[in-house]
Amino acid sequence: MKVQLETVTSKINRSFSLMFNPRLSDLFFWHSHPEYELVFISGADGTRHVGDHISNFSGSDLVLIGSDIPHLNFDYGVKTDYQKVVVHLKKEFVEEHFKHAAELSPIQRLFELSSRGVAFLGDEKHRIGERLFELESLPPFEQYLHLIRTLQMLANLENKELLHEKAFHRKVRNNEQHRLRLVHSFIDQNYQRKIEVNEIADLCSMTKEAFCRYFKKKTTYTFVEFLNRYRVTHSKRYLMAGQTVSDACYHSGFQSLSYFNRIFKRITNENPSGFRNRYAS
Repeated sequence: MKVQLETVTSKINRSFSLMFNPRLSDLFFWHSHPEYELVFISGADGTRHVGDHISNFSGSDLVLIGSDIPHLNFDYGVKTDYQKVVVHLKKEFVEEHFKHAAELSPIQRLFELSSRGVAFLGDEKHRIGERLFELESLPPFEQYLHLIRTLQMLANLENKELLHEKAFHRKVRNNEQHRLRLVHSFIDQNYQRKIEVNEIADLCSMTKEAFCRYFKKKTTYTFVEFLNRYRVTHSKRYLMAGQTVSDACYHSGFQSLSYFNRIFKRITNENPSGFRNRYAS
């Protein structure tokens, strides 16, 4: 599927749109849109890929994504019977509506943080996720009031994680996203085996040298650095599932245990065994 720049609310006379249980688990949908997005998924273990951030979630996830930040559909590759709700808020609604009412200033600050991507943690996210599903049975005006109250609850939550150190800015033009999407998809499907740079270069119809320059320019990482970070992310999932350090190493695509330990420490500032023990405790 070709990556699209979506405009998901352009054809409706509403400030926001709602999707309940869209099923895209078999689709690698790397996309962006002007709308701000609030997404909740439950009953699933999956990949949280927002901008430059890649991590895994377990059981459920609640994330607020800023305007024009590319992201992967949260149900990609999920095999369980999950539930999902997506709220898209028009860019002009978010950026004009909240700043003119002092009572709504906490919500405005929350949307300012969304330029970095915000993942909400803890048990409270489940209650807020349930509120989002309640929107389906409400008439439009009641939906509006219900959504404002839900956003106020989110704004007051302290247990959250910012997915980028600073506001995310896309490094690629829309017509270049298809090439990077091919790379991301290939890595996702093949990270557990040895990957040669020539394979990726051929996929992008480029020489090895040209691809390496291109990828570093567009992502700020060399291809090997990016691949290592992706593999470390998956190794964390294996370690959290109780696998040994050795199993996590080879299942995530590393060919050498010593190299895995070194890269894991470089990226996370702790050893794989320390991470595993800390999570277990």
